[in-house]
Amino acid sequence: MMGDSGVRVRFAPSPTGFLHIGSARTALFNWLFARHHGGTFILRIDDTDEQRSTEESMREIYDSLKWLGLEWDEGETMGGPHSPYVQSERREIYEKYVRQLLDSGNAYRCYCTPEELAAMREQARAEKRDRTYTGKCRNLAPADCQRMEAEGRKSVVRLKVPLEPIAVQDLILGDIRVEADALQDEVIVKSNGSPLYNLTSTVDDLVMGITHVIRGADHVNNMPKQVLICRALGMQPPQFAHVPLVLNSAKGEKLSKRRHGDLVSVGKYRQGGYLPEAVINFLVRLGWSYDDKTEIFSIDELIEKFDLGRVGKTNSVFDIQKLQWLNGHYIMNMDIAARTDAVIPFIEQEGLLLKTDLTPARRAWLEKIVESVGDRLTTLTDIIPQTSYFFIDDFEYDSKAVKKWWKKDSVLEILGGLRNVMAPLKTFNVDEVESAIWGYTDTNGVKRVQAMQPMRIALTGVSFGPGLFDIIELLGREKVMQRLDRAISHVNGGA
Repeated sequence: MMGDSGVRVRFAPSPTGFLHIGSARTALFNWLFARHHGGTFILRIDDTDEQRSTEESMREIYDSLKWLGLEWDEGETMGGPHSPYVQSERREIYEKYVRQLLDSGNAYRCYCTPEELAAMREQARAEKRDRTYTGKCRNLAPADCQRMEAEGRKSVVRLKVPLEPIAVQDLILGDIRVEADALQDEVIVKSNGSPLYNLTSTVDDLVMGITHVIRGADHVNNMPKQVLICRALGMQPPQFAHVPLVLNSAKGEKLSKRRHGDLVSVGKYRQGGYLPEAVINFLVRLGWSYDDKTEIFSIDELIEKFDLGRVGKTNSVFDIQKLQWLNGHYIMNMDIAARTDAVIPFIEQEGLLLKTDLTPARRAWLEKIVESVGDRLTTLTDIIPQTSYFFIDDFEYDSKAVKKWWKKDSVLEILGGLRNVMAPLKTFNVDEVESAIWGYTDTNGVKRVQAMQPMRIALTGVSFGPGLFDIIELLGREKVMQRLDRAISHVNGGA
């Protein structure tokens, strides 16, 4: 819900691929800040990279944000008082402010050729200067501009930067100071007329009334340029808060789409059976803490407690095991009905279940299966290896389990004996089955594990999973007998 506190923040992704997990954390911090202050959270699409931006990527970003529960108050698909919220549709707005900068003398046209600029860079390198542009076109007379245009030279627009230090108070990193010799007249419009990121982002923040820019620390170098554009337009810049980066736990390098693939895509976590609540809880703890001991927070608790003052100044390390632990915790906190609802799409996706199969009786059976798995689900996709044998009969036997438990001389006799004591049972309930099996092992001097493990492999193909008697009851007499016969035949054939 849109607030009236005056706080206005924005998340402004570039639609050049999936939603990066680090970008999702930036969105989350903005969303929590807005909700904590009763403010407004805006989704803006910064698609200045026209060649790489795609409609498909935009849709994927919307879907990922909605899955995480980060609904926006203004923005693309939602509308609002500052439409459009896609930068490629705001060209006229940028042109208006570029004209203002040119007319006020705070920007100028630069006609330097690529060769001239390369020579300036070489000179700067030789003199070990940070500033590469000499300001050659800073004070061109109108006649000079006309002459160069007559020669066919194309121009860029540069911001006229005051040659003095700039200091900004960052809400997370503290005082940031940039010395004058590190500043130069920045290009804000390319020679083809396309405005560049620092101009478009700054203008949009000003026009949309953004009060706080909360973003990754990789944007720190853009901050002085954007502050200078604000000042050149005679407007107060927003407050800045730069969130330290998320690093790959293995090598301490920045998590990147190119190098770390599935590890950084929010959509992959959704497909991989993670719960949005777990991902949110994990992301917020990458750099933010309430105290030294609390790890798990509900959304309401996060909204109540979130404060930029508790965001650390050091980079965070991405620990997938921590996310898996959190996800398992959230799965176990669901009641059986909700947990069953959550795993059904993954069972259907695997082709093990059809929507039309879900009669009330089948649903009740499914809930018992989910309950039997207990705390073995780290992700929702774990339901497949844990339970697929309930849905198919022609599963393969795990080779390691077979080698360990089916290669003993007594296994055929044990499987046959178990089959024979269960076959005549009248009701085939847990108590009756358990009594028959223990009666067989005790009478024949068979260790219980030597009976249980071979039978588990016969019924499921693997040597792990829910309690064996739960499996027997859920499969029912007919399936148990069929699978024991199949196993006996397999062991016979392999003998």
